[in-house]
Amino acid sequence: MEIRKKRRICLVVAYDGTNYQGWQIQQNGNTIEAELNRALSALTKEPIEVSGASRTDSGVHARCNYAVFDTAVRMPGDKFSYALNQRLPEDIRVRKSYEVSPDWHPRKCSSKKTYEYRIFNDEFPDPLCRLYTHFTYTKLDTDRMNTAAGYLIGEHDFKSFCSIHTQTETTVRTITDLSVKKEGSLITIRVTGTGFLYNMVRIIAGTLIEVGNGKYPPEHIKEILQHCDRSCAGPTAPARGLTLVEYEFL
Repeated sequence: MEIRKKRRICLVVAYDGTNYQGWQIQQNGNTIEAELNRALSALTKEPIEVSGASRTDSGVHARCNYAVFDTAVRMPGDKFSYALNQRLPEDIRVRKSYEVSPDWHPRKCSSKKTYEYRIFNDEFPDPLCRLYTHFTYTKLDTDRMNTAAGYLIGEHDFKSFCSIHTQTETTVRTITDLSVKKEGSLITIRVTGTGFLYNMVRIIAGTLIEVGNGKYPPEHIKEILQHCDRSCAGPTAPARGLTLVEYEFL
């Protein structure tokens, strides 16, 4: 009996996270990882378990999350995307697939990730934006938000900006870019960094919203960082406004 050597395939995955309990397999509902495992196992006739780069939370979206899996199937790496997209639900799509070295893993590589948090700021919500933006009718001052964002750029201890349930050796992270832009009723918070803590981007968004609505001045961000206390920062903004938009390997 021929024993085929395992190969490692990388997938670039886009998804609408509305109907899923995040990326990672959960006991309480369906996930992106579970759907990929199901489709891949059916395709390869092997028990497949993917390993993802970013474990996005329930309701969070992505344009370019990365995942790898091992298989003995001889299908060319770039053909997996075509075969998988015929088996996946419409709110999950593999944008690209290719073979990588057997020891390559996206979480072991130096990288930069970019997230966008979108806010629909108007008198009334837009039903066509409801799944991908957080709505607030309170007028937000984006100049104040941009000033506040500047204090978060660089290497800092972001303990105030992560969930109290975060399990990590250090809460020090580096944000390389953070901006707030407004086009019509849409405000976009765009943040790039080399790594993020659990709920970090959503807490940053919630805090910048409070600066924008006048709860405290932009300079207060410095004090929030110094306190290293989750209770000092703003609320965790709803998941639906958050999308992983870029993933760059360094």
